[in-house]
Amino acid sequence: MSPEVFVSPHPSRRTLLLSAAALAASAGPLATAARASTATPKVLVIGLDGALLTRIKDADAPNLDALMAAGLTAPSSIYADPLAPTVSGPGWSTLITGVWPDKHNVKDNAFTGARFAQYPDFLTRAETAKPSLMTYAVSSWAPITDTVFSGTVDTRVSTPDAEYDTGTTSRAVARLRDGNPDAVFVQLDNIDHAGHSYGAASQQYLDAISAADAQVGQLVTAVRSRAAYAAEDWLIMVTADHGHTDVGGHGGSTPPERQTFLIATGPTLAPGSVRHDVKMPDVAASALAHLGIPLDPAWDLDGRPVQQPSPDDFDALRAQLQSRVDEAGIPASVLGFTHTPPAGWSVDNSGMGGGGVTEWRGWSFTTDEFWTRSQRDQNRECNVRARNVFAVADGDEWSDKAVTGTFDSTLVSPAYPVTGGRPATLTYTTYYRQESPQKGEVLVSYDDGTPVSVKTYTSDAPSRAETVTLQVPAGATTARVRFRYTSGNNWYWVIDGVRITP
Repeated sequence: MSPEVFVSPHPSRRTLLLSAAALAASAGPLATAARASTATPKVLVIGLDGALLTRIKDADAPNLDALMAAGLTAPSSIYADPLAPTVSGPGWSTLITGVWPDKHNVKDNAFTGARFAQYPDFLTRAETAKPSLMTYAVSSWAPITDTVFSGTVDTRVSTPDAEYDTGTTSRAVARLRDGNPDAVFVQLDNIDHAGHSYGAASQQYLDAISAADAQVGQLVTAVRSRAAYAAEDWLIMVTADHGHTDVGGHGGSTPPERQTFLIATGPTLAPGSVRHDVKMPDVAASALAHLGIPLDPAWDLDGRPVQQPSPDDFDALRAQLQSRVDEAGIPASVLGFTHTPPAGWSVDNSGMGGGGVTEWRGWSFTTDEFWTRSQRDQNRECNVRARNVFAVADGDEWSDKAVTGTFDSTLVSPAYPVTGGRPATLTYTTYYRQESPQKGEVLVSYDDGTPVSVKTYTSDAPSRAETVTLQVPAGATTARVRFRYTSGNNWYWVIDGVRITP
């Protein structure tokens, strides 16, 4: 199919903040319905630029509230500099391509150096895998449909300035109601403008959320009023590219600027569920999986489908997390650390120095929300590939109070089954920032014999998935991993998602 492209003659950000009253429209009920397994899969992604989940909950937003009640709500966080600033170019590129900025390489709103040929948008991947699919993208911010989505997409519409979110909504409603699209992306811009003009703490920001909520209601009603709806299986996802400060603006590393979320309804997503393992790249991966398109490992995606959760041992600790002890800069309301390991794990602090900041004395189990607040702008915000609860050894923060000795702590895994004489694969997510004389060492023991070093970190390792091939000795039946971190007042090491597979 030849793509239809309608490009706005004004690709810059809108400067007109439309009032909530002018945008408001009535929306029908958002009743849920079970989809048959033989139904045709379809996807609707709605992007609310600059929207904060906390303020959605404060606003008059019955349609978004109904979607949260009907499905999944997943608060999340993004990066900050030096990976990328919290602005729209990197944000939308991450959501739409399914990879973080260190892969798609969008660092600003100019898209200079973007690697969209290597990491294309999810609609392009869908078209390439299944050319018969009908794909449609419409946005109030033109660079999304001019630049991020490729010409392979059947229809890309950059809404004219004069129409703004009203035109974006009406065009998307018409396509959803009267056409036969399989995958639709819609971006609404006005919440972001309210944030810039008045701040996220303002009534105007709440009013803009209410207006966008009415437009979300129109979109969902258009889906559910389709003549063929009973034979269709819709995954509906609502998300945002970044947050906003109370006084207005974004681009920095504060928690409100780094906030995003996913609200999703679909047949496998439990009504009223809340999860903390979802990340921005999951939107693209979830859309592709729902459309029945296998995620090729060669695509090197960072996202994983929300329909296929994959919790690790550390995630089970979320209910045990406690509030600050020595970290006075972290709000007491934020629960985010424990020294108690999950079942089967242990921490060896026999060589650990004394004193220091309680939260980081030896390996700790924490979250992005808690750990990044311990000290902003020291690259902790770039720990993007760890999810939910992860393990941290942080010599830098530990040393913020008087210490004796040095940081020497070892995180010890359960014994994983292996087959003697056959290779096994150790996988984990890591993020390591180096300052001499610090060292991170990965050791493996078989049948609880003498640990053998299999990998050493003595230079920076950006957030990434690691794979280590293990040569299992003949006769061995188990393998145990140790992560030993030694340092003084240096930096840190993050470990997550540890597994050994035969």
